[in-house]
Amino acid sequence: MTKLYSHRSLREKRGFLPLLVFLTGFFLFSACQSEKQATDASEDATARMLARADSLDLGTPYTPPPGDPLSHHASGFAKIMCSAVFITGLEPDFAAENIGYFSAPYEPRAQLSWDVDLANKEVNITLPNGNVRTARYIGDLGCVTLPPGEEDLYFQPVTLKSSLPDATTTAWPMGDVLPDALPEGVDEAKLNEALEAAFLPEEGLTAAFAVSWKGQLIGEKYRPGITAETKLESWSMGKSLTATLLGTLIHQGVYDLYQPAPIPEWQGEGDPRAEIRIADILRMSSGLRFRAPQDPDFDPELGYPDHLYVYTGSVNSFEFSATRPQQWPPNTVGRYRNCDPVLANYLVRLGVEGMGRDYHSYPTEALFDKIGMRNMVLETDPYGNFLLQGYEFGTARDWVRLGNLYLQDGVWDGERLLPEGYVDFVSTLAPAWKADERPIYGGFFWINGNGNFPIPKEAYFMAGAGGQYTIIIPSHDLVVVKLSHYKGGGPGSEGLNNALSLLLEAVPAKEAVE
Repeated sequence: MTKLYSHRSLREKRGFLPLLVFLTGFFLFSACQSEKQATDASEDATARMLARADSLDLGTPYTPPPGDPLSHHASGFAKIMCSAVFITGLEPDFAAENIGYFSAPYEPRAQLSWDVDLANKEVNITLPNGNVRTARYIGDLGCVTLPPGEEDLYFQPVTLKSSLPDATTTAWPMGDVLPDALPEGVDEAKLNEALEAAFLPEEGLTAAFAVSWKGQLIGEKYRPGITAETKLESWSMGKSLTATLLGTLIHQGVYDLYQPAPIPEWQGEGDPRAEIRIADILRMSSGLRFRAPQDPDFDPELGYPDHLYVYTGSVNSFEFSATRPQQWPPNTVGRYRNCDPVLANYLVRLGVEGMGRDYHSYPTEALFDKIGMRNMVLETDPYGNFLLQGYEFGTARDWVRLGNLYLQDGVWDGERLLPEGYVDFVSTLAPAWKADERPIYGGFFWINGNGNFPIPKEAYFMAGAGGQYTIIIPSHDLVVVKLSHYKGGGPGSEGLNNALSLLLEAVPAKEAVE
């Protein structure tokens, strides 16, 4: 009986094997076809997007930024090294290998030599031709690369004063004293799994990870050598900070969100840029001709990109951006270009100084002291203009606080800091990006509209080059901050996704507790 059963089973298996092989091949073929179809669909969407942009192009001329690209790379490298050493406190060798490829690419660094002057708090980068680019630490405003041949800046750095009490004796969120126990409803085991996942793999170079639920800091973890007080590179999360500063001025009545942007360089008779609204700038759809590596049709052969020049050119970044010609009508084409956040910061300066207030002190007085952000460092160009398209440093806890200002609809401790409806504005898909079939950008905030993160599509976030994120998940009352060193940005994405999935299991969704 046993032998008969075994013999029959073998015959059945032999009959099944061809079917199994067929099914396996079928599913593999189907998977390949699906992948090909997805690739084809993506290419079709890009082709449609570029064709639409071409049809709207105004035909204005393009002039690339002046200067030697390698000197610009050296300028960026000097600033990156200066900030890493004198703001973050990193070892120079680690910084040279792992920090800030965005404005100082890794490959050109091989042509440059560097020296850190600890006594004078400067970094000197020497080019092959012997020219030297120098970045100097100037105190509360961080580091600045000096213009070529210059020994000083074109403005006088200030000392910033905070009105906040001692953080070590002040309760969260205005200080750093935390409750002894987690709030009821948090799955501590899942939370701890998420904290561990965020630091994997090791080459992801995660430096800090912090999570708040319903405004309460419930978990944080740091790489060895990094603490809750370490100010870390944050890159383009500064664009969302820029939106916040501009929002405070809109709330105070200095500006209206939908008014034409009062950029002085655009006020000449017949200037088409006079039609660009503040909202268009915030939505990365001003339409200015300003080349960026993120452009879907970016051609590196056309010269050094404007997008990087406003970091490394050691020029008046506001003036440079404001004098770029119009490429498309405003609010028609969405492109991720630094001209728009630079111009938003220009508006902040114009608005603050128009009120008779000190420009460099304004972020501390109007925002940071209001919500307990005591560790932010905002850097400038040589003319004292904030370069908050990406040159700012902060702690994970401070970015959590800023995320919670948005989670709380722009209200902090009963005081409205951002205008009503502003949070909806920045977290809603911008019309020009919708027209481009890219459901990913709002108002200097990214949107999870394509579901790249394993969280609800309604979530929105600040993002910086190299793996910096402040993610706001209203459905779960969560704010998640991840700060990493630039080189680890790619490898660290899997760990972040795993951490986010675990966090959604660690706390209940809002409808489950209401």
